[in-house]
Amino acid sequence: MLRQLSASDPRFKTIDLHDGLNVLVADTTSTSRDTDSRNSAGKSSMIELLHFLLGGGGDKNSLPAHRQLRDTTFGLRLDWPGIPDGLRVQRSASRTTAISLRPMPPGAAPDQLDLGAGEIQLPEWQRLIERDLFRLPTEHPGVSGRALLSFLMRRISSHAFNGPTRTHSRHSDAEGTTNLAYLLGLDWQLADRYRTLKARETTSKQLRNAANDPILGRIVGKASELRGQIAVAEHRVNEVERQVAGFRVVPEYENLRRRADEMDQRIRALRNQDVLDRRNLADLEKAVEEAVDPDIAYLESTYAELGVVLSDQVRRSFADVEAFHNSVVRNRRRYLGEEAALIRTRLTEREAERERLGTELATVLRALNEGGALDALTTLQQVLAQEQAMLAALRHRYEAAQALEASRRSIATDRIALQQATEADIDERRRIVDEAVVLFAEFAQTLYGEGREAYLRFSPGDSSLRIDPHIASDNSGGIGNMVIFCFDLTVAVLGHRGRRAPNFLVHDSHLFDGVDERQVARALTLAAEVARREQMQYIVTLNSDELDKAVRRGFDPTGRVLEQRLTDAYESGGLFGFRF
Repeated sequence: MLRQLSASDPRFKTIDLHDGLNVLVADTTSTSRDTDSRNSAGKSSMIELLHFLLGGGGDKNSLPAHRQLRDTTFGLRLDWPGIPDGLRVQRSASRTTAISLRPMPPGAAPDQLDLGAGEIQLPEWQRLIERDLFRLPTEHPGVSGRALLSFLMRRISSHAFNGPTRTHSRHSDAEGTTNLAYLLGLDWQLADRYRTLKARETTSKQLRNAANDPILGRIVGKASELRGQIAVAEHRVNEVERQVAGFRVVPEYENLRRRADEMDQRIRALRNQDVLDRRNLADLEKAVEEAVDPDIAYLESTYAELGVVLSDQVRRSFADVEAFHNSVVRNRRRYLGEEAALIRTRLTEREAERERLGTELATVLRALNEGGALDALTTLQQVLAQEQAMLAALRHRYEAAQALEASRRSIATDRIALQQATEADIDERRRIVDEAVVLFAEFAQTLYGEGREAYLRFSPGDSSLRIDPHIASDNSGGIGNMVIFCFDLTVAVLGHRGRRAPNFLVHDSHLFDGVDERQVARALTLAAEVARREQMQYIVTLNSDELDKAVRRGFDPTGRVLEQRLTDAYESGGLFGFRF
């Protein structure tokens, strides 16, 4: 139980608490002005301070971190297992990670006691709360002391009154019901599987969206497309591997290449020379055919027809001329024959040279084709490495795409299996479930009468273990808040009975906003009776006018209203003794 809330500032209203029902009242005074408001008296601030002292984060936006409060040291005295006289906790926002404990609880981690005598760090304090107040095992994924405390001390700043199974607007249903499953005695580890399943589903959805994105889709891709790309890449890798395996490093590779170029150029030059010589040879052979002996026999018959008789002297002159011309023709034929023979010799020699060069060139080219220079092999190996890396990347993308496409089916299958396991766990823990159902119905019917339908339903949902508290509504205002009241009281009682939670429950006055005064009176009476019967503590803040209405409706405040009262007197009436 919580025993005392205090602060180092003497203006602070120290609040002493006791067993059973504790009503902290904010009332008006005779000097109150119309502009004063009890909403700033500090009722909700008390719950904020309790969270701060019981391991809350204490960031710069928290109430104790306000510039007029950050140097104030707040204190809480509470019962603690193994410490007969209780534990005193002190903390200041100026040293928000340092927690002062008197005395030090047994089993505090030695390596955390490095901030000075009696001080530990915030994470160690949170661990001690989880170990001693909630008896959590060493490993408890999905369940935390802070989340459990939030069901026992709902905060208006976290929108904790929006629904019964969540205490923070940013928390998922799975997070809330996992912690509730622990408090109620259900299989919380099974409930936490919804949280991990939801995380998988969220990741899968994000990846599917990325895969459909025109840019990001190139990173993952589709399995059907990647399958074809892998086949092409594997073929390229095999081809380059074959080239590397058959590659032979040729010594003097560059010299051989230059020699091959020179021989090729020489063969081309010889062919060009052959073309010219064959053209010249054809001209010479034609000239030889045209070089014939002169025919002068027609001259004598021509002169005879004209009646001219040639003398012997003339005849001899013609014979001399004919002999001269025959000599010239013979000499020309001999010259032309010699030139043609020279050309034929050159053609034959070049043909032989071409054959020799062709054979040598073929040998060199074969050597170059079968091998290469060392740097060529290195380049080829680099190409192989790049192709292999691309293939590996494609295979990884293919595996990711396959997993992505299979994830939806896998998640659906796992969800069905989880729902079946949850249903089986609910059946196996029927005694615990029935105890919670009966207790909730008892509380609800105390508020609204036995004729009002009220139940607490447990079922496997799609995204979380479903815990649905219900009270049939007649459209009266505030019934939703009374659902939370009955539900919280049920959870606190069962958690305390099972030694899974401390024996206190704290409610803010906002819980009773809009609630009929008859239900307020019955709720306070019920809380007092349950706290007495279960040896628990119920702390509630309430405006004085609401308390007066409850008293008129039969609530007995004797011994239940705290001696310390908050007022709406501007300067000193609030919890902190001043306004800010």
